[in-house]
Amino acid sequence: MDAIELLKHDHRMVEQLFRDYHTAASGRQRRAVVETLVREVSRHAAVEELMVYPLAKRTLPGGVQEVEEHLAEHMAVKKTLLALDKLSVDDPREGELVQRLREEIEDHVQEEEGELMPRLRDAVSQKDLDRLGELLAQAKQTAPTRPHPHAPDEPPALSLAGPVAAAYDRLRDRLQGRPRT
Repeated sequence: MDAIELLKHDHRMVEQLFRDYHTAASGRQRRAVVETLVREVSRHAAVEELMVYPLAKRTLPGGVQEVEEHLAEHMAVKKTLLALDKLSVDDPREGELVQRLREEIEDHVQEEEGELMPRLRDAVSQKDLDRLGELLAQAKQTAPTRPHPHAPDEPPALSLAGPVAAAYDRLRDRLQGRPRT
């Protein structure tokens, strides 16, 4: 899968998670979906920030400004994810926060898929998109699984902070008995 298709696949998976949340039969099921949302969106954002956005900055006219806008959207998503991650099962704020997250992600996905991704596809060779797709898939395996809104969101600082955050997240997940994927 090339990088753009891989990112779109992630977007479709997150859309499905929102549907799963709304059809869940209990608070525990909804909480499991929320935990999956937090993990998957955190991973997705981290690899975009580490690998896709620097490419867009380098290759697209106006890419620096466009990436800055996407990073601001990521920050809003990370803050909502952090708020969700701190909630307990059956917290009455959960539904409102999930709805906010859904709106933030829908807007972000629309802009990425409607503007950024087509421009990247035109500017970057298929060979390079294929290689980036492989690298993204590998990077997702070791990316942070929790939001870190105060961590750097651009290389080179992200390259240093990301692995530390990911190791911390995985240790925390183990101690809390959360599933590893």
